[in-house]
Amino acid sequence: MKKYIFPASVVMFLAAGLFLQTACNNATPAGSSDSTSSIRKETTALKPVDTTTLAGRWILEPQLASDTASGKLPEITFNTGDGSFTGNNGCNRMSGHYSLRADTLVFDERIITTRMACMGYNEKPFMDNLVRTNRFKIEGGKLTLYNNETILSTWVRYVEIEKDKKV
Repeated sequence: MKKYIFPASVVMFLAAGLFLQTACNNATPAGSSDSTSSIRKETTALKPVDTTTLAGRWILEPQLASDTASGKLPEITFNTGDGSFTGNNGCNRMSGHYSLRADTLVFDERIITTRMACMGYNEKPFMDNLVRTNRFKIEGGKLTLYNNETILSTWVRYVEIEKDKKV
């Protein structure tokens, strides 16, 4: 019996094709009902997202292995109505305030965080970079935080996908 070895990219391509084929074959047409399930299948759709405003939820685009050392990605949600933010720094929840003027963004140093220990993760550099931020740019759907001309971090818009809804 011959053994065949396929490159990882071929295996991923074939797996993706099989997944799509299965998903298409199992799809219930819109408007039809499936009496065997109390879940109505909705077309999965991305919610429209404004990629030009700071408001909303952003996820860190990891650059270093330490960015994901805790097993979860840092995220931040900006509330432009009252100048507050919430999120997590990859380990602990955080909240605080910021000031925004044109392309200037400054985080108040009095950031509140929970105090959980995350083995192998040092959140201090992350928190220091937030406080060092003095400007930002949103371009191509990405938020970049700067200290003068130095890039501190890059974030991508968090996009929610509508999921199956209970009937």
